[in-house]
Amino acid sequence: MPSPRPFRIFPSSTWELKYRKDPANSPKPTPKSSLTTNLIQKAKSQSNTFPLFSEGLMRNRTAQEKVLALEQQVLMLTKELKAQKELVKILHKALEAAQQEKRVSSAYLAAAQDKDRLELVRHKVRQIAELGRRVEALERERESLVQTAGLREQEIEELQRHVQLLLDKNQAKQQVICKLSEKVTQDFMKAPEEADRDFLSQQEKMEHLKDDMEAYRTQNRFLNSEIHQVTKIWRKVAEKEKALLMKCAYLQAQNCRVESKYLAGLRRLQEALGVETGECSELLRQLIQEALQWEASEASAESVVLGPSTVSEYDKYGFLTVPSYEVEDLRLLAKIQALEVHSHQLLAHEVVQRPLRERWAALGELAPSAELKQLLRAGVPHEHRPRVWRWLIRLRVQHLQAPGCYQELLSRGQACKHPAARQIELDLNRTFPNNKHFTCPTSGFPDKLRRVLLAFSWQNPTIGYCQGLNRLAAVALLVLGEEESAFWCLVAIVETIMPADYYSKTLLASQVDQRVLQDLLLEKLPRLMAHLGQRRVDLSFITFNWFLVVFADSLISNILLQVWDAFLYEGIKVVFRYALAIFKYNEEALLRLQDSLEIYQYLHLFTKTICDSRRLMHIAFNDMNPFPMKQLRQLRAAHRERLEAELNELEQLKAEYLETRAAQGPSAPEGCPSEDEGDAEP
Repeated sequence: MPSPRPFRIFPSSTWELKYRKDPANSPKPTPKSSLTTNLIQKAKSQSNTFPLFSEGLMRNRTAQEKVLALEQQVLMLTKELKAQKELVKILHKALEAAQQEKRVSSAYLAAAQDKDRLELVRHKVRQIAELGRRVEALERERESLVQTAGLREQEIEELQRHVQLLLDKNQAKQQVICKLSEKVTQDFMKAPEEADRDFLSQQEKMEHLKDDMEAYRTQNRFLNSEIHQVTKIWRKVAEKEKALLMKCAYLQAQNCRVESKYLAGLRRLQEALGVETGECSELLRQLIQEALQWEASEASAESVVLGPSTVSEYDKYGFLTVPSYEVEDLRLLAKIQALEVHSHQLLAHEVVQRPLRERWAALGELAPSAELKQLLRAGVPHEHRPRVWRWLIRLRVQHLQAPGCYQELLSRGQACKHPAARQIELDLNRTFPNNKHFTCPTSGFPDKLRRVLLAFSWQNPTIGYCQGLNRLAAVALLVLGEEESAFWCLVAIVETIMPADYYSKTLLASQVDQRVLQDLLLEKLPRLMAHLGQRRVDLSFITFNWFLVVFADSLISNILLQVWDAFLYEGIKVVFRYALAIFKYNEEALLRLQDSLEIYQYLHLFTKTICDSRRLMHIAFNDMNPFPMKQLRQLRAAHRERLEAELNELEQLKAEYLETRAAQGPSAPEGCPSEDEGDAEP
């Protein structure tokens, strides 16, 4: 049944209900034309209230007055016509409402059951309630409009007051203008002699001003020429200063090289003399001791612009420039290394570092691109590195980050002690012993590192804690400074960059990568691998830690962080590239060693002898090409399959051995006293 249409009760509807039951008594319907005729007659009766054309015009009026009267009459008639049109529209609407009411009443009478009629009545009641609500809404709207009208009236009053003030101000100005006009008139009424005197004095002043202006122009031209000359001199001085600074950096680099050669010569003399006693050997020991001592000028080297000793004790990230080894020979090598590194930094400052800083400063918003890849490989300047690393980390872990996640993990660690907490405490004191931030008793870095590692152990329960994670988190803390940023850096490395089981208990993926590295070394450096193979040198003893901590305790800090810049963006293949580049960098030195013991000793220290970061970067990303990631995946898959087969075989052998021992029983050999016999003795 279709929903009943809304209706209103008019007198006409009552009349229709009355006469629908008795059609004989119903009056004849009025034709539609009669309604139109009534409207026209009403309009004519209303228009009769206005004077007619002949009555509205007076005979004695002029033609212009007649035209004005006619125009007024036309306007009045136009308004009346507009009102009549609106009346017609209203009547049309009333007629439509009556017809709709008629249809609804017909539907009401045609309804067969009282239930349907009751539904129509209920609908009408709902419609009446709705109309009542609309009336209330319109009443509220009317009240708001009344309030708005009141505000508008207040604004109009304010504007009227403002207009009055402006009128008063204008009147005051008019009075001032009148007074000034009177004064000017009085001045013009002065005697001609006084006016002539004033005119002559004005002419003299004009002449003096012209002379002064010409003098100022001449002085300005002179000053402009002087400024031009001073600018030329300043430019020459600036160029000369730049040249002197470059020459100073070059001389400092040469001084560092000479000092390193001097120390290397002392070391070779010491090796040649051996343990012989005598004046020469004693003098040599004194010279070495003096070279290893830090002088006061070296301690304040950062504040000295020019000086022979420019190597500071600590670098920007707190690492000892010359580690304090117990063996004097190693300390001498570390001092030589520090001088060589500083020499390369001085030579590369103007040529490489300054243009690189300018490129980073002009880069703006970071976005993945080929240009960004090249800049990251060249290394990020110290002042831009925290911002760049945060962006790289967010790029890796944005699908894992959640607000308040780190604080929630810390709270969980405070509520319940993690099983890995004891191992974390043991490794805290062994993290970067050559860095002042982790060895100073008042430093807050160990506490930050503890919280980061505990939070990660709750974040990734499958790993918890693995030796090496402390050094990864420590590097992140030194660069980023914030605990939460360092935590997400550790998550990015372990969970997104490295394979899934790289830090598991079996270190399966780490072992696979060592075998992949062996294959790549055989391909890229066959001569070196043949030399090491003849002497049965296993490189995995050295390289395993490289991959596990991404060179964290192998390379000097400036090269290490340059490796991490590219590693956080490109992934694990950067570690393979630099591992190959390190062996290529030291290939000739390794080929000269013939004894396996000497080779192992050199391998434990040779990464610290790398000074030239530009050369190492060029070897890694140019000499090692081609280096497709597809090749790495294929090698990994092949070695992983073989390694899993070997591990399964070992598990089988272990199970067989345990079964054999269980079958033999815990019987003791003859003649060997049992534990019970030993306990029986007094």
